Amino acid sequence: MADHLPQDGSGRRRVTGIPMVIGMPIVDLARRPDGPRDRQLLLGEDVTVLQAIGDTAFVQARKDAYVGYLPVGSLSEASRPATHSVTAPATHTYPHPDIKCRESLTLSFGARLTVTGEDSAFFATPQGFVPKPHLTPLEQPLPDPVAVAELFLGTPYLWGGNSRAGIDCSGLIQTACLACAIPCPGDSDQQEQALGKALPGDTRPERGDLLFWKGHVAWVLNDTEILHANAHTMSVARESRLCAIDRIRHAGEGPITSHKRL
Repeated sequence: MADHLPQDGSGRRRVTGIPMVIGMPIVDLARRPDGPRDRQLLLGEDVTVLQAIGDTAFVQARKDAYVGYLPVGSLSEASRPATHSVTAPATHTYPHPDIKCRESLTLSFGARLTVTGEDSAFFATPQGFVPKPHLTPLEQPLPDPVAVAELFLGTPYLWGGNSRAGIDCSGLIQTACLACAIPCPGDSDQQEQALGKALPGDTRPERGDLLFWKGHVAWVLNDTEILHANAHTMSVARESRLCAIDRIRHAGEGPITSHKRL
């Protein structure tokens, strides 16, 4: 981990442009060293180390070009490319191919692993054995981003979160889009600019549409409901579309700013 980064004569690491991967189940990507979380990265995600001094690295995530600070100890060498991703809401790794043994790690949907072998029930990875139904080859994107988002129902709301342990509104959009091979930035204002086609205000929403407010975004689930990670229920929840529009407006957060279709 940290030992993979070169040091200068003072013993401090000063590096640029080194490809690495996240070596922990979840790590915060912070606005500044020891600062607030902006987003999170998951096991196996690719980053480029732009600078590392001491125990802190400034990195750029390959998936969306997001930059931030994280601990050097959360990084591992990018020695073998990931082959599969976790497509269950969460999974465990085991030291042996036996569900009765004590688990080693808990991994979220979206974590990336390198499969090195298999038996009838498990894939072998450097982190341990993972139940086969919980992994999907990276070259097989999922077909429906809303179905992916539904896997997160009940997940606690977490500002800047990107995992089954906690997620925010833009994290839910990005996680679902990337699982379906739809490029997607990390923040809702960027998503409003980058995703889909803007529709007239009187367009009837359809499943898979996106509704944006200032600082918020939701999936359209069906004719009457939306699905979003929200601070009202502090969870990923279904909510009446019209009730949500009214509630958000009365809370002083304004009207819908755009309706977009992927």
